[in-house]
Amino acid sequence: MQEVNFSFEIEKVCPKTGARAGIFHTPHGDIKTPVFMPVGTQATVKGLRPEDLNEMGAQIILSNTYHLFLRPGEDIVEKAGGLHKFMNWEKPILTDSGGFQVFSLSDLRKVSEAGVEFRSHLSGEKFMMTPKLCMDIQRALDSDINMALDQCTEAGATYAEAESAMKLTKIWLEKCFEAHQGGDHVLFPIVQGNMFKDLRAKCVEYCTPYAKCGIAIGGLSVGEEKSVMYDMLDFLNPILPANMPRYLMGVGSPDCLIEGSARGIDMMDCVLPTRIARNGTAFSSSGKMVIKNSTFKEDFRPIEEGCDCYACRHFSRAYIRHLINADEMLGAELLSIHNLRFLIRLAENTRKAIMGDYFPEFKEEFLSKYKI
Repeated sequence: MQEVNFSFEIEKVCPKTGARAGIFHTPHGDIKTPVFMPVGTQATVKGLRPEDLNEMGAQIILSNTYHLFLRPGEDIVEKAGGLHKFMNWEKPILTDSGGFQVFSLSDLRKVSEAGVEFRSHLSGEKFMMTPKLCMDIQRALDSDINMALDQCTEAGATYAEAESAMKLTKIWLEKCFEAHQGGDHVLFPIVQGNMFKDLRAKCVEYCTPYAKCGIAIGGLSVGEEKSVMYDMLDFLNPILPANMPRYLMGVGSPDCLIEGSARGIDMMDCVLPTRIARNGTAFSSSGKMVIKNSTFKEDFRPIEEGCDCYACRHFSRAYIRHLINADEMLGAELLSIHNLRFLIRLAENTRKAIMGDYFPEFKEEFLSKYKI
């Protein structure tokens, strides 16, 4: 089914790397790419208000089908007028299908062509997630971008395991496509195949006819070395559809954002920035800073000199360290604001570098300073 309310235009391509700068047009606004997308799994980016996200320049956020299906239930969200009204967010929303969560959080799974039977990690209650139900839930949530149900395999999976999951992903995609209504919702197929290039190539071939304005890469950053992921992205870059957004799922550390962009990726997301914030850690241009450490006890500088985020404009490392060690929730909130703004600004600067024809130099300079 053709999604007529979505389109993608590529404004510039780096001739040396293939990095792309584009605009993804959606019913809830345009998204300038490359873009980092904050994760709001349960209809909230942990500890932050929509005003915070708008101030830091977030263009789109994610929520999760699995979690919202279990709590509060898609029927509640639908009665509220959909996710945008429920969470007071006017810009685009992407909902993950919940496939990864079903496999990572749930016990006693039973997988078949019909879907996956699982028990809730909250109550133990048994459910059956079918491709049609996955689409029905996302339709009720009324998100802009809907992800197809897929089976993700862990790093180290055998060829047979990866092939079986890839074939099941294809079967489920066909059923998702049949159940999807289009219009104000676009369906992203997900390319699986683990670390096997021939399986990935087959999956791209399977997925492409169903990709009307977007395609995703799943099953990377699941435990493999980053060099392995980059090699797979190098392989996929020339065979993925060029005329639509490419979404690398669950990847978003600063170095990965740069490296992914250099390999033709347009959209990335990750829970990392808010997760490490809750543990007292901040991103900086030189690498991670463990702000809760004693070395920052009398350090009255901002987290990072020159950072334009709310935390850096108003507070010191010493104050934020105090909040973290006193278990005050404001500490995690301020570090979350900083970390998300750091990645959003990095994506913005990546886009500027592509548009200005200096991306290779920008990439080299950033990675030379950033210590993993």
